[in-house]
Amino acid sequence: MVASNSFRSYVWDPWLIIAQILCLISTFYIFLGLWMTLMNLILGHPRTLDEFFVYQEIVFSSGKGRMIMIAFLINSLTCAAGLWVVVRRAKQCLDFSATVYFIHFIFCCAYAGFPQSLSWWIVNMICLSVMAITGEYLCMKTELAAIPVTIVTSNNTNINDKSNVND
Repeated sequence: MVASNSFRSYVWDPWLIIAQILCLISTFYIFLGLWMTLMNLILGHPRTLDEFFVYQEIVFSSGKGRMIMIAFLINSLTCAAGLWVVVRRAKQCLDFSATVYFIHFIFCCAYAGFPQSLSWWIVNMICLSVMAITGEYLCMKTELAAIPVTIVTSNNTNINDKSNVND
């Protein structure tokens, strides 16, 4: 498939999609580690890999569980910014967000078994929604930004068209 020079023409590129997914997964875990470390330092909790992948850690009843939930929520906002930088298309934000959280789900299952806690599912669904909606908002703001128009006159001088060329 050959791309034309028309506006918004795209070619399906699986290597680009794989690279974007890997970049977003890296963003997800790097920043989740940063937010977890910050929260653990503030509250004086020991750092463990279980906070990332063990569903029993995410509980509403303990302070540490609520801290993990907050870290996941802040991380979803950080990943939304990652969507804005890496994907840059509002239409694709939900797809990439769902992919990131599906891969996280697979890692959680491999590490600690199938998540059987309602709080784990609630937190991850809320974070998926926040990441997708915020990412779509950021991408939409960029997509809908004014496109500068340059007009070339007969004597080859450029005029930036702000409103009306005849003024």
